[in-house]
Amino acid sequence: MSSIEIRKVKTRQERKTFVEFHYELYEGNEYDAPGLFRDELENFDEKKNPAYEFCEAECYLAYKDGRLAGRIAAIINHKANEQWQRKCVRFGWIDLIDDVEVMKALLQAVEDYGRQRGMKEVIGPMGFTDMDPEGMLTYGFDQLGTMATIYNYPYYPQLMEKLHWEKDIDYVEYKLFVPDEMPEKFSSVAQLVEKRYNLHVRKLTRREVLFKGLGLKVFHIINHSFSQLYQYSELSDKQIMHYLWRFVPYINMDLITVVEDWNTPDHRMVGVGITIPSLTRALQKCRRGRLLPFGWWHLLRVLKFYKTNIVDCLLIGVDPEYRRKGANAFMFYDLIPRYQKYGFIWGETHVEMESNEKVQGQWQYIERELHKRRRVYKKLIETDLHELKA
Repeated sequence: MSSIEIRKVKTRQERKTFVEFHYELYEGNEYDAPGLFRDELENFDEKKNPAYEFCEAECYLAYKDGRLAGRIAAIINHKANEQWQRKCVRFGWIDLIDDVEVMKALLQAVEDYGRQRGMKEVIGPMGFTDMDPEGMLTYGFDQLGTMATIYNYPYYPQLMEKLHWEKDIDYVEYKLFVPDEMPEKFSSVAQLVEKRYNLHVRKLTRREVLFKGLGLKVFHIINHSFSQLYQYSELSDKQIMHYLWRFVPYINMDLITVVEDWNTPDHRMVGVGITIPSLTRALQKCRRGRLLPFGWWHLLRVLKFYKTNIVDCLLIGVDPEYRRKGANAFMFYDLIPRYQKYGFIWGETHVEMESNEKVQGQWQYIERELHKRRRVYKKLIETDLHELKA
């Protein structure tokens, strides 16, 4: 019989092995969007990832007959557990060969980790927070992945089914086709909300975002608008600044739109749309996630010269009070002409809760295609009989 060994990641070299395994497993895959090696490594560095302020985590490697066969992370987000009144340990960053025993051993390591810390269930795949990729791909394996979501082989959910894991929640993703002309509905809604509610679009500068406090305001809107979404935990100001400094210096501010309410004394920010050119093809050309020797050039071609025809709608957040007033449509009334200018053909919505009809309804005036589904699984943690006897 084959021998499967689970080893806890303890050293920096083992953490590198943990990160490298994804590149090895998906080398040459035309749909996967591999992350940058440095960023992936920093995810599990307590000194560099501010999520460790309220999270704890361990990483594990699986070896079959002495050869590396899989990886997984066990994460406890104490803030989310408190908010949602669930004692959950999350599994994330799961990758493995097509082997049900390897999958079983990896998930058992997470379950054991959670049991030792008083957790009652395992959910995943999920990251530290909603800013990390979550949800195992269950449909759309022939669709291009994004830097903000998980791509996995079709056998992953098949193995989960064999192990009898249950659905906790399903997500959907849409492909949105950029119209040649502005949809009439967006035009009429934009004129209405501007006149009736005194809402206005604002474009931000990097300086305002990084040094004038507007970046914090943007993510405070995200926190507020996402607060009722599945397992969401509010981002701290330290986390927000971490993400701002990681990404804002490189993105086109023209593709970020803010909606303000001019009826308020301080022109309160009530909505934000953060979109970027798709980096997937560029990331695939960064050998094993490295910027050197030529990875930086492929990313630069997209970020500065728009050598892609896809736009990623990373974060769309609107104060619930203003969704009914048409702030979402007003936002895309500003963004669609910019997509046309840069030659984008279609956009990616990223994950939306399958049951969230209000969010999906905002795309009703645009030609769209449901092209991906993904699932977060759950399993109750089995009680350790030795603990009961003790």
